[in-house]
Amino acid sequence: MPGPAPDPNARRRNKRQAAMVLPVGGRVGRAPAFPIKGQRVPAVWRELWVTPQSAAWEKLGYHRTVARYALLLQSAEKPDATAALLNEVRQLEDRLGLTPMSMKRLEWVISDDEVSEKRSEKKPASKSDGRTPAERRRIMQAVV
Repeated sequence: MPGPAPDPNARRRNKRQAAMVLPVGGRVGRAPAFPIKGQRVPAVWRELWVTPQSAAWEKLGYHRTVARYALLLQSAEKPDATAALLNEVRQLEDRLGLTPMSMKRLEWVISDDEVSEKRSEKKPASKSDGRTPAERRRIMQAVV
């Protein structure tokens, strides 16, 4: 190959961090206290804190941002919502990782729930060799 060999001790400056793995069941525990005083707690507040993304929000300290999103979402769902309000809600959804594209951009992945997958797997009914249980026992006794 042309040129000098790469320096084995060189560090990449643009090295990517590992993706943040979010638990499929979301964060554990009750929703945190609503951080914006003087405001009525939106109904969606508790729903947001059971999503997988809520584990990242708690780790990153996004309580006020999530609270602002909940308030804006509540207003945006009314029939007289303005385009500017809907745009702001969409942007906050992206910042909070609530869309598949934003999760990819933030490098967040939801972990596989291996336990529930194992529970849902069907157990094989019987061996596919066509032998009866008595025939299998006879073969096993002959081997032993």
